[in-house]
Amino acid sequence: MGKFNSFEEIEAWKESRLLIQKIRSICKKKNVVRDFSFVDQITRASRSIAANIAEGNDSMNPLEFITFLGYAKRSAAEVRSHLYDALDEGYIDEGEFTVLNEQSKKIARMLSNLASYLQTCDLKQKRIANAL
Repeated sequence: MGKFNSFEEIEAWKESRLLIQKIRSICKKKNVVRDFSFVDQITRASRSIAANIAEGNDSMNPLEFITFLGYAKRSAAEVRSHLYDALDEGYIDEGEFTVLNEQSKKIARMLSNLASYLQTCDLKQKRIANAL
């Protein structure tokens, strides 16, 4: 797990930004754009992933960051749920669904790994503080 100075350097944030772009592209399709509720929900959920990573990172508190990563992971699950709806409604085909579903799962794994890393770092810092 590399070090980062800003949320823009976090790989999960970069990947979620790419997901947002793909979701927005789908939402611009003629047969999708009229479904305002769907467009709003999936767009908000995808944006929430990146926003929670950024907000958590800037909290400057590892435990709070972990909490925000959990929110981001839940938003990734929400996107996956909406993708099933998109597939069922014919907004995306099976191939698009597979790519976006896998990307959402990848982001969730990245978030879990980052949270585990931060938790390990926090525990090490507590051990050092307790030893002093």
